[in-house]
Amino acid sequence: MTTTPSTAPDTVDVLVVGAGPTGLLLAGDLATQGVSVTLVERRPHRTSNMTRAFAVHARTLELLDSRGLADELIKTGTSLASLRFFGKLSLDLSRLRTRFPFVLITPQYEVERLLERRARTAGVRFRYDTELTGLQQSAASESVTAELREPDGSRTTLAARYLVGADGMRSPVRQALGLPFPGRSVIRSIALADVRLTEEPDDILTVSGSGDAFAFVAPFGDGWYRVMGWSSARQSAGSDPTDPVDLDELREITRLALGTDYGMHDARWISRFHSDERQVPSYRTGRVFLAGDAAHVHSPAGGQGMNTGLQDAANLSWKLAAVLRGQSADPEALLDSYHAERHPVGMKVLRSSGALVRLAMARTPLQRTVRTIATTVLSMVRPASDKVIGMVSGISIAYPAPRGAHPLTAKRAPDLSLREGRLHQLLRDGAFVLVTPDGAAAPASPAPLVHAHWRGDRTTTLLIRPDGYIAWASEHADPTALRAALAR
Repeated sequence: MTTTPSTAPDTVDVLVVGAGPTGLLLAGDLATQGVSVTLVERRPHRTSNMTRAFAVHARTLELLDSRGLADELIKTGTSLASLRFFGKLSLDLSRLRTRFPFVLITPQYEVERLLERRARTAGVRFRYDTELTGLQQSAASESVTAELREPDGSRTTLAARYLVGADGMRSPVRQALGLPFPGRSVIRSIALADVRLTEEPDDILTVSGSGDAFAFVAPFGDGWYRVMGWSSARQSAGSDPTDPVDLDELREITRLALGTDYGMHDARWISRFHSDERQVPSYRTGRVFLAGDAAHVHSPAGGQGMNTGLQDAANLSWKLAAVLRGQSADPEALLDSYHAERHPVGMKVLRSSGALVRLAMARTPLQRTVRTIATTVLSMVRPASDKVIGMVSGISIAYPAPRGAHPLTAKRAPDLSLREGRLHQLLRDGAFVLVTPDGAAAPASPAPLVHAHWRGDRTTTLLIRPDGYIAWASEHADPTALRAALAR
């Protein structure tokens, strides 16, 4: 085991910038592992109704379950066992092999509420109304110095062993690093508002479109609805996000896309935005990492944005904790694996959500023919639809495995029913879980390790990472190979 250098009194282990879902989950994970964390957020407080995300997919619910939050979050929303696109294509989520074979429709602020409570309980220091204005890295001092604007306008600095930018699409952290954010605007001039409806939609989540418009309607659960709409007329006009938008425009778009505007009225908030497809080339620059929208943005189709960011955080948090606690034999390789594993996932999500929105925007006869063929194939060919369901839900996401590794290596571990309890329950302490047959001994481990046993006569040995992915597997008990895997 390597030793961790002492930290100066005025230095925090990790500075997280951005108190959205990604930053909150990451900060909470680190703090529960004994890492000192400060979280800065430029907003004066967490907002209670300004939210873009509504869909919490199955893989994200599994991550929240392994933190003891999933069941409470489910009570705040409505579960959908299927997703319907373009009025014809229905994806059956009940086929997912998970404890959560559905998508949960609940506002983003409910996710943030639970994650902030967990982070505060774990000891995260919150600094709202505080903005990052610059940063400097020092190889000699093994730290990052953040320049901050305090609530009273004064300027201060804070040193950290590592810094994570989870500060959104316009990330000041990414800008301070001078990193490009290549990509383009895919959908211009999306209008959105929080409204009351005179007529309640038949479906909990309503999304559909014609060649000239598409619209999305989702409930907050308190009588308010989020409505989002786009029309080709506005796209062609090249509207700016700062252009004024009124409820009549959104009513017209919704009628075009859905056939009705549900009698929407009393908008409490209304705005306009552009939807971009962008991804930063590197998720790591020295001691600074990017996660969530700071690293990748894409269309809202499929509701994968918040989910992808939360999964970024779950991947990065245990690696940072292991390095800071001196439990990694090769700290740099472990930290580099964050980019190696998550950048390809971000690219896949960008492409899949982009494909969905392009199908929704199909206008020419050729484009509509392609959409008809695609929806027909997905409706009739189960392996094709299962692939889409696995990607959108996050259940099928896997990471690159070393050559010659066991077929289960780097794949998601399902919520196994073990003698000591469910796997997700055993993961709640943030430790690795070693699953063996009866009689097998657990070797000494440089990191916290929970030893569990199969129910029945299975002989496979699994070493499961804190984020629920299989780090190593073997059909034959091999203590030497297992010790090597634990060391890695």
